[in-house]
Amino acid sequence: MLRNGLEPWHLLILAVIVVVVFGSKKLPDTARALGKSMRILKSEAKAMKDENAPDSPQPGR
Repeated sequence: MLRNGLEPWHLLILAVIVVVVFGSKKLPDTARALGKSMRILKSEAKAMKDENAPDSPQPGR
């Protein structure tokens, strides 16, 4: 049993619904676009984190 009462058969039903809604032909393109979006989001988050971090710690300050 997964968190919040989700069971494996819930995920199976969700997968079937996704295939029905998007169709098997659009599914690879949708997954590719989602992956690309996730990479962009991660790179932007890393850039923001690096921007806020000091370049080098200065002793005595």
